[in-house]
Amino acid sequence: MNQELQHCSDISFWTFLDDLKNNLAGVREDRNALRLSLRRTCEHFKVEDGCIAVVSPGGVGAKLISVIPRGGKWDLACLGAFLQKQRPKIPPNVVMAPVHRRGRLWAVLALRGPKAFEIPSSYLALRRVANLISESIGLIDWERNVEVRSQIDRKMLEQLRPQDLFYQILHGLRSLTHYDHSSALLICNQRESALELVAEQIAWLKGKSRRIGIKLPLNDDIWALVRNNIVYGYNRRNGAWEEWSGPESSKLAELLDYNKIAESSPLDRREFCMLCAPLATRDGVLGVLKVAACHPDSFNRYEADLVQRFTPLAAVAIQNSQRAFTLEAKMLEAEKKHAVANLLRGVSHDVNNALGCVLPLVQQISVDVQSNNLQGDILLRDLQQIEESIQTCRRIFSGMLALARDASQGNIQANLRRALDSTLAVLRDGLERQRIQLDVRLQDIVPNIQVGQGDLEQLLLNLVTNAKDAMPTGGVLTIMTEIAGGNIAILVHDNGSGIPSEDMSRVQEPFFTTKKNGNGLGLSICRSIAWNAGGRMELTSRPGVGTQVRVLLPIVSENVAG
Repeated sequence: MNQELQHCSDISFWTFLDDLKNNLAGVREDRNALRLSLRRTCEHFKVEDGCIAVVSPGGVGAKLISVIPRGGKWDLACLGAFLQKQRPKIPPNVVMAPVHRRGRLWAVLALRGPKAFEIPSSYLALRRVANLISESIGLIDWERNVEVRSQIDRKMLEQLRPQDLFYQILHGLRSLTHYDHSSALLICNQRESALELVAEQIAWLKGKSRRIGIKLPLNDDIWALVRNNIVYGYNRRNGAWEEWSGPESSKLAELLDYNKIAESSPLDRREFCMLCAPLATRDGVLGVLKVAACHPDSFNRYEADLVQRFTPLAAVAIQNSQRAFTLEAKMLEAEKKHAVANLLRGVSHDVNNALGCVLPLVQQISVDVQSNNLQGDILLRDLQQIEESIQTCRRIFSGMLALARDASQGNIQANLRRALDSTLAVLRDGLERQRIQLDVRLQDIVPNIQVGQGDLEQLLLNLVTNAKDAMPTGGVLTIMTEIAGGNIAILVHDNGSGIPSEDMSRVQEPFFTTKKNGNGLGLSICRSIAWNAGGRMELTSRPGVGTQVRVLLPIVSENVAG
């Protein structure tokens, strides 16, 4: 055994290294690579005991991840001391060699024989094996990083809602850096000169942060740091932040150290290692990405470089998402104004009809009073007709006021019955005048919907108006609801003219319209409202038979509703 280890120039040793390298080339999981390496090393050097141990989180002690034979016992304190570079006293029948990963000492490869090893020849031989393992693990990490980056790039280039994009970015950081505390995205609020927390993932809670929305004030010193467009690295030591990457300033780490827990807490979950990466584009600084770990020295230059390469695409994706969100908001506002204009044109006929009945009746009553020719039964009938006309105007104006009031409120949940009542209060007379029969079938209990009240009413107004326009000579308009898992489906069905098959693929595109005075935003806005709420919109139509729009929206959960 000792002879094998001593004579590294022996051709069998180099053949073994070459075979091991070829075998590891096809392995994609680090644990599998370590187990294979340990087994082949023990076989080649003809020893029955071997292990590979890694340093545990926090750098205290060691953790066995592969042992031969299974259940074998090793001195974890000795292995841990070796991993901490403390020069432990190693038994003469044990030899150890370091395995490096991500630019740092990561694991120890150890063999144990029946008698003492020759040092330094034994150590040098095993060191060559450990170096090969380190190279193989590095290749696995590199291939995984390429794969993760490719997945992240695809996700960030998709048309995601801003909040979804934010958490895709944080998920990508977790895959790249393996942080065990948290990652966060903070966006610059230029008007208030502050960083606003818009997304944060807490690894040890396996969930999102409750601190979303907090604002951290920016002063000139912090602005100067984030404009440098470099990744800053910090460790907390003796209660203070020390920088190991970037200019010598701990002010940025102190600003972003908002996850403070009282030191008397049984679980000290403060951050002890932090990477801070400004998100910059040609238009300026968008914000800051933060990655944090529970122990000092959890990150080094390796992780900082990964984040540095990651941030440019993240910044561009966030900027594009913000621009798309702003454009969509402007489109929604334009559609609301267009809808109000159409609404006013539609209800003006009904209001004129109602008031047109009132005026001659009032004039006739006035004449009868002057001529002392009032007849009680005729006066009562005229007053009843005047009351009906005034109630019609009142219902229309009340519905319009409700639509305007709810649209201006930022409610995060909506009542479908109230939204439908407000919509139909405005459109009912026009539907009746057009000889359209209403068939409303809502469930006995309709839960609140996770969408703004104004947005839901805008959606219903657009869909009912479209159905009305599709039935110029009359028909049946059906509005139904059904529960589908954690969602509610709103179905709006008409038996009107239908949509030509050649137009079906385009009717939801912005600005596409077949109406003479349309702007092509109605269905596009409905789709955006559903999409932003986490739902979807489905449309089916047959020319000459009719059209059905099915909007699926999430129900407000009990804990959110409370």
